[in-house]
Amino acid sequence: MSSAVSTSADRGAVLAVDQGTTNTKALLLDAESGTALFEGSAPTSIRYPRPGWVEQDADQIWGATLAAIGRCLGQSPGIPVLGIGVTNQRESVVCWNRKTGRPLGPVLGWQDARTSAWCDDLATSEPSARGLVRTRTGLELDPMFSAPKFRATLEAARSQGEDDSAIAIGTIDSWLIWKLTGEHATDVGNASRTLLLDLESADWHDDLLELFGIPRGLLPDLRPSDAWFGTVHPAFEGPLVAGTPVVAALADSHAAMYHHGCTRVGTGKATYGTGSSVMSPTLDARQAPEGVATTIAWHIDGQVTYAREGNIVASGAALDWMARTLGAPEGTAGGAFLTDLAMQASDSGGTSFVPAFSGLGAPYWDRGATGVICGVTAGTTRAHLARAALEGVAHQVADVVEAMESDGTARIEVLHADGGATASGLLMQNQADLLGRPVDVSDVPSASALGVGRLAARSLGYQPPAPVPGQRVLPSGNRRREARPSWHAAIARSRGLPVPVGAPEQEQSAPGQEHRPNERNT
Repeated sequence: MSSAVSTSADRGAVLAVDQGTTNTKALLLDAESGTALFEGSAPTSIRYPRPGWVEQDADQIWGATLAAIGRCLGQSPGIPVLGIGVTNQRESVVCWNRKTGRPLGPVLGWQDARTSAWCDDLATSEPSARGLVRTRTGLELDPMFSAPKFRATLEAARSQGEDDSAIAIGTIDSWLIWKLTGEHATDVGNASRTLLLDLESADWHDDLLELFGIPRGLLPDLRPSDAWFGTVHPAFEGPLVAGTPVVAALADSHAAMYHHGCTRVGTGKATYGTGSSVMSPTLDARQAPEGVATTIAWHIDGQVTYAREGNIVASGAALDWMARTLGAPEGTAGGAFLTDLAMQASDSGGTSFVPAFSGLGAPYWDRGATGVICGVTAGTTRAHLARAALEGVAHQVADVVEAMESDGTARIEVLHADGGATASGLLMQNQADLLGRPVDVSDVPSASALGVGRLAARSLGYQPPAPVPGQRVLPSGNRRREARPSWHAAIARSRGLPVPVGAPEQEQSAPGQEHRPNERNT
């Protein structure tokens, strides 16, 4: 698709490339005002060859990127592109031959869980592994993150006879930067999601490289988020002018937080995509509470900003699954279908849906959890299940917020929300109710692209203004007290844990005080 978002005077612009899990977007923004001028997009496909395996094609991702850029710039003759910003799905990995440019196997997506057993075996054989990973990187030893996938793709490439001297590995941003410029580079925010970056030094850590068996020379160079990542090389065959610089790179969740202006403690955002990311700035790299990550949000103007974050594996994916299961027509947006259907019921009829399709992410980190639908009776209707799916997404976000705040050092006063599922007013009202605090819903669908575009403009010396806050949704009623215990009981069932007798009747205290993540099943 392509569309004109706004009109503007014919001055310089920046191009924001947003490579997501199911779609690649390109936005052209006025460098001075930050206003979106034109946009283009192209879909990207996903394969599920085995249970828990999630693959994409690196060449197809690149083709979609070129198509999105072409559709965007094709509408804007005469507007010079001063610089490019890249934002991307995180943790997904690419392995390629740096001499031929040929991908050496499929992209292993961030949802891919094929390395679960390997991670468990490593934790058993190396008792200090979990502690080392958690202390150095702020993350859990989990197959969602990049290092186990790096190892798997590297082993596959070597088995095909590839020599290390020709192999390059990296996250999606480094693949796009390499295709654009010929330079193998990434920003430290993306790198902080790999399990290989030391948070304190913002550098690859030798002990972690050894733990996962990753040679340093195969990894991309580390750069600040507002660094010079090279220029479009002369041999580039596409819609961009050779010599155009790539001047910003941010992972998608980080870029969305930057767009919202969440730069201080007490601010935070949730992105509702295929999965969800809840992120809030923090003062330093100290460990977050159990079940929540510490990560690098960005390195801008010579300063590293850290953040607490919780990653939810299935949110938009959960809505799409339930919509298909309930008979949504092909091509129908899952959230919109479920919202219309859910309006036929006043509540979920006591049903709960835990979409643990490949286990649970934050704050439980239990890959052994299974998807469950609880509380079904002879009176359960499609409308009840639709409501349960929408509520399940909101409950998962509330779980993460509670865990982030559980040590009492931070509280998110207002949650900024972005992503496709925020179009559901019912979901956003549920979110405000279950959190017991306001939710500011972005009125733009491309927060990540706007965030990295704004950073690209700043990197070039412009100062685009901060965005206008979105529509505020206030909590209503007492749904939090009524609904959270039933959800916690459903989570226990998903994880195969005992469900406390009378759990649905237990009262809950204020956010951030009552909930502690359960220990991961072993």
